[in-house]
Amino acid sequence: MRIVRSARRHALTLLLLVSPAALFAQQFAAAPDTTSQTPVEPKAPHSFDLSAIDKTADPCTDFYQYACGNWRKANPIPSDQSRWGRFNELSERNRYLLYIDLKRAADSPKTALQHKYGDFFAACMNTDLADQLGDKPILPLFARIDAIKDKKDIAAVAAYLDAKTPTGIFFRFGVEQDQVDSSKQIEGIHQGGLTLPDRDYYLQNDPHMQDIRDKYRAYLVTVLKLTGETDDQAKTDAGSIIDIETALAKGATPRRELRDPDKRYHITTITALDQLEPNFDWAVYFTGIDAPKVSDINVGQPDFFKAENQLLADQSLDAIKAYLKFHALSGVAPWLSQPFQDASFDFFQKTLNGQAEQTARWKRCTAVTDRALGEAVGQDWVKENFPPQAKQNMEQLVAALRKALASDIQALPWMSDDTKKQAEAKLDAFRQKIGYPDKWRDYSRFTVTRTNFVEDLDHSSEFQFNYELNKVGKPVDEKEWGMTPPTVNAYYNPPQNDINFPAGILQPPFYDFSKDPAVNFGGIGVVIGHEMTHGFDDEGSKYDGQGNVKPWWTDADRKAFEEKLSCEDKEYSSFEPVPGVHLDGKLTMGENTADNGGIRIAWQALLSTLAQQGKSIDDKIDGYTEAQRYFISFAQVWCENRTEQVSRVAAKTDPHSPGQFRANGTVRNFEEFGKAFGCHVGQPMMPDDACRVW
Repeated sequence: MRIVRSARRHALTLLLLVSPAALFAQQFAAAPDTTSQTPVEPKAPHSFDLSAIDKTADPCTDFYQYACGNWRKANPIPSDQSRWGRFNELSERNRYLLYIDLKRAADSPKTALQHKYGDFFAACMNTDLADQLGDKPILPLFARIDAIKDKKDIAAVAAYLDAKTPTGIFFRFGVEQDQVDSSKQIEGIHQGGLTLPDRDYYLQNDPHMQDIRDKYRAYLVTVLKLTGETDDQAKTDAGSIIDIETALAKGATPRRELRDPDKRYHITTITALDQLEPNFDWAVYFTGIDAPKVSDINVGQPDFFKAENQLLADQSLDAIKAYLKFHALSGVAPWLSQPFQDASFDFFQKTLNGQAEQTARWKRCTAVTDRALGEAVGQDWVKENFPPQAKQNMEQLVAALRKALASDIQALPWMSDDTKKQAEAKLDAFRQKIGYPDKWRDYSRFTVTRTNFVEDLDHSSEFQFNYELNKVGKPVDEKEWGMTPPTVNAYYNPPQNDINFPAGILQPPFYDFSKDPAVNFGGIGVVIGHEMTHGFDDEGSKYDGQGNVKPWWTDADRKAFEEKLSCEDKEYSSFEPVPGVHLDGKLTMGENTADNGGIRIAWQALLSTLAQQGKSIDDKIDGYTEAQRYFISFAQVWCENRTEQVSRVAAKTDPHSPGQFRANGTVRNFEEFGKAFGCHVGQPMMPDDACRVW
């Protein structure tokens, strides 16, 4: 049970999102320091790469190959990665620049804040101490779990693990905006408790999933034996852990269905919660986490808690203890001694994601410090890497995209005037956050040791838990950020109806004002349009301008909207990232809709900008028209290579289509692309059954 803001976990929609397994690897994977891992400054990416273009490919047949073919040949996946793309190029550079700040702070801090995040980073980098300690940092947790004498004591231990450690067990407790009254912040509980990337990994019986489960069982045995268990006991406990997680998976709602806000919202009295799951002592749990007294709570998925109640009855106390101990261990295993690190890497990164080698310790420590103290580190990072002019230019771009989206809404032939008025009202209510927070988070209550990194991780979890818990019953902070400044990503948050662009993404290849308008509108312009369109995708369209789930469509318009979405569902479900593995058109529907809407909106903004500058969409630079440069710039954002393993995990877990289909799937639905490259109807990139929503 980790505390999360459920509104962010389920409703926040991002430009790019890695799978849960890959995210776990990024968060916790560690590696020994060797001379080959000496930090080297990566080259700065640049926009519109002529050398990336494969002129042997026909843009009307496979535009992704045309725009990215040579880039993909020249950029194989590094051995310490499982995916390599333009996002990774920029992320690696940002991470290196952040590392420089962290190393400086660790060696010679000049402020109290630098002292804090420098100590956190230094503790992370101390691999000698980690090897000396072995499993000692987790033994107090094991002792607490071993002390459980009766199932009624489970809730108290669960509360401690939840509030004081990075452990995730059974379910997720969080603080979220009330989706029928977004001015309120309420408590919520949601399904969780799994280690594998998705419920299907436990329930599907094809050879691939069976192989993953066999290797997961072997990992469990390996890591449990490292804690001193005998081979027989480790095998018994591994079976119990898998049985419990399988029971939780059976009770979980499929990921694709969770895109529906109604599948995440069931306000329940505390009394009714006790009746729903009487085998878990909720009063003890809420007291243990020191939660504010409330009469109601959002029980996101009631059927999951019924299943949890049954497994608590069915499973022995010893089996439940084994599950609790493994999850307490799994949360910190990659930061323990080398054998634990190796076991974690071998399964989570190598087996699940196809990564050949562990990533350098300095990279992982930089990333985990950014997550733990992001707005502390970010204050110094933006001073060096995000000039005020960049923010001003971005504001001008957002204004141009707003105007274009308003025009797009007005021009929609399938939407009535009544619904258009409501859509315009929602667009008018959009808020925007660019670069970094107006007010930085206060980390004065965050304690750092510098000498015990597992303890520092506990302090980080406790600080974040209390930070979120303190929001219950208080006004929503509309200026709060859900990403740190160096992050290469962007997001739309439906409950707050705002679009957010961290400083980290406002650089080449997305944003470069030395380039012509077509390149920037094809890059960051489509990103802006993408996030704006999220306010009107299959999920965002159920929220009004104040962030409440509330009908604002006419019935006829909603029906027409759903029919257009079904076209995208069918289209993207036909795409195969791995032979025999199809994308889930419903899981990826929001992102696909945002891609297809974003490219149209940014195109309209580009036309207006060129007209204001006295230029034409047919003007040429380096042999390409502005129209062609726009589409090439868009596609090159998504140049990437992936391992087969990552592609398989993403097909189950990632609401984003792979780069190949984000590029080709989008341009084939936009008639202006075909015109720009002289395609004819019937070619793959100009089909006669193109889809259009916005």
